[in-house]
Amino acid sequence: MINAKIKSFVLIVPVTVISILSACKGGKEREKVMIQQDTIPVKVISLTPENADAQIVTSGYFTTNDETLLSFKNGGVINRIYVKEGDQITKGQLLATVNPTEIGSQVEQVQLSLQKAQRDYERASKLFKDSVATLEQLQNARTALEVAKQQLQSAKFNEGYTAIRATKNGYVLRKLANDGQIVGPGTPVLQVNGANEGKWILKVGLSDSQWSALKIGDRASITSEALQGRILQAKVSRKAESIDPQSGTFGVELSLESGDLKGLAAGLFGRATIYPTSKQTAYSLPYDALLDGGENEGYVFVTNDNQTAKKVKVQLGAVQKDKITVLGGLENVGSVIISGSAYLTDGSKIKVVK
Repeated sequence: MINAKIKSFVLIVPVTVISILSACKGGKEREKVMIQQDTIPVKVISLTPENADAQIVTSGYFTTNDETLLSFKNGGVINRIYVKEGDQITKGQLLATVNPTEIGSQVEQVQLSLQKAQRDYERASKLFKDSVATLEQLQNARTALEVAKQQLQSAKFNEGYTAIRATKNGYVLRKLANDGQIVGPGTPVLQVNGANEGKWILKVGLSDSQWSALKIGDRASITSEALQGRILQAKVSRKAESIDPQSGTFGVELSLESGDLKGLAAGLFGRATIYPTSKQTAYSLPYDALLDGGENEGYVFVTNDNQTAKKVKVQLGAVQKDKITVLGGLENVGSVIISGSAYLTDGSKIKVVK
């Protein structure tokens, strides 16, 4: 009986060990299969730098670099505004007036104070000569007289700013107040520019790579529907030193050269082609490599070790028939993944296939 139990135990132990070993071996095989399933086959291409298309096509709006907000120095009730939006104005032209009653009363008060100070000083001078008034009293009377003179000069200066006059030849862009309205000191009443003098510019917004490719003085050509087919020549006159937080672009101003500028108005839409003097390094990629493409930027997957995919942001350039130009974002990149990107995430394991 005992021998039978021992034999049975001896038979059970090898079977159990074999089962455990088989289970371990099966687990390793399943893990290997799972690893193989997580590795995504992709196709890649090596990057070859080339010169980017020198032209930068963009759009913006016409304006001038001397737009000015005009206001009253002292404020008050607006008597009358003599111009409307779009009116042509000339330097020195009367544009608006404020009711002068208040400032006129202040001038009268200061004049009366000056007269009193003058009488006090004359009286103190006579008394000082008769040894009745002291030197200190004479000096105080003289000081009061000088203060009254300065107050009168300040009041007359303010009285001269009860009217708004044009500071240069140009146009009225906006009318910001109306007759009878009460405005405070410095409150904008009119917005004008010097467009009548031909100082037109086109303001455009560029990506960081486009902005860095430009230099002051680079040539540009501008078209607009308002120009009726005319092409205006311009040059880069200013580059913003910081990004516009609203648009996310860098501002560039294109100054129009002398020519036929008839038909232009502030705010008109214009399209510009800019020709940078400096060359950019760019890369041409097939469309399959691009993910989430926008107007000037998109994303691609790259790899440097042919084992891991990395998602990077790139700046886009010219669009060609079957490929797109990338202007930035691929520096220090070995290869770009052009097939299998739809199944990838940042950090995915990959297997490069031919």
